Amino acid sequence: MTANEVLSREALVAPPIPGGDNGGRRLAFVLEYDGSEYAGFQLQTSRPTVQSEIEAAIAKFTGENVRVRGASRTDSGAHALGQVVDFLTQSKHPAGTFPKALNFHLPQGIKVQGAYEVPQDFHSRKSAVSRTYRYNVLNRPSPSPLHGGQWFWVDVDLNVAGMAAAARSLVGWHDFRVLSPGCPPDKSASRFVSRWDVWREGEAVLFECEASGFLRHQIRRTNGLLLEVGKGRRPVSIVGDVLQGRVPGGLDWPSIPARGLCLMKVTYPDFPPSPLGAEGASALAAGAGPAAETS
Repeated sequence: MTANEVLSREALVAPPIPGGDNGGRRLAFVLEYDGSEYAGFQLQTSRPTVQSEIEAAIAKFTGENVRVRGASRTDSGAHALGQVVDFLTQSKHPAGTFPKALNFHLPQGIKVQGAYEVPQDFHSRKSAVSRTYRYNVLNRPSPSPLHGGQWFWVDVDLNVAGMAAAARSLVGWHDFRVLSPGCPPDKSASRFVSRWDVWREGEAVLFECEASGFLRHQIRRTNGLLLEVGKGRRPVSIVGDVLQGRVPGGLDWPSIPARGLCLMKVTYPDFPPSPLGAEGASALAAGAGPAAETS
């Protein structure tokens, strides 16, 4: 393996080049991780988290103790394909060197898939316009030894059409407090859901939702209720009835585990930045780019 193929071992542990004006640069990473071994994304005092591992890797590469901000505080045991974090750094290492350098120091279950320099006012959580989550259900008679860590196994043949119909009641502006146990009374529970889709791919039943934001445990709680519909235990109308408070005496149903949940994508108005820059991206969008080759 040549020096041109990967960063040298010395580069992976070298201190940063001194510099960084006006408080340093702001960098943003796209992370992929298997959350099975972690107590969620956010820092905890006595348990390993994704945030603590990222910050430790940055310290080993740059020599800086930084605090990263995450777009979503994924639950303990939940996963991510497209988590976004940002932080300030005084290091002058090019953004493109960070993925390989940090991946050298990170555990196998957490990897940086992209690194970008972003404006100082970029905020991974507050700048996001939507978040997309997927919940994976393995729907077959026997569990899978290979997929147990990222799939929730259900052996009952599920009525996918019924669940998809029930999920349509979730789209739009709603107060989701009833689907988020423990939501503080002084906190708004209103969220806009742009889609909540349910479909089957062979033995997999997939739930995918996109919204401006989600409450704690809202997705798992909601998909647990949809599974009750899929098992024939509740009518299709139950989701709308719960949201509208039309269930007398309250209603309870089993919780489903975090292992099936994955943060797929966080959407921003202008992130990741275009490699062409804002002017080049606008030109291509307007059709002013290079002419396409024809055959």
